[in-house]
Amino acid sequence: MKRILVSLPSGIWKIINGDLKGKIGESDSEIVRNVVIAYLSEKGYLNKKVGHNGKKE
Repeated sequence: MKRILVSLPSGIWKIINGDLKGKIGESDSEIVRNVVIAYLSEKGYLNKKVGHNGKKE
């Protein structure tokens, strides 16, 4: 698993902290991870078989 540092504008942070906490995750990192996964899935990037190492199988 890769760890990264992400900076978010305060308006986005208010949405994450207020509207999304408890709905798509409990911790800050879990919420951001789920938002990224949902975006990639919506755009069709997750339709390709990708292993845990990030490489196409």
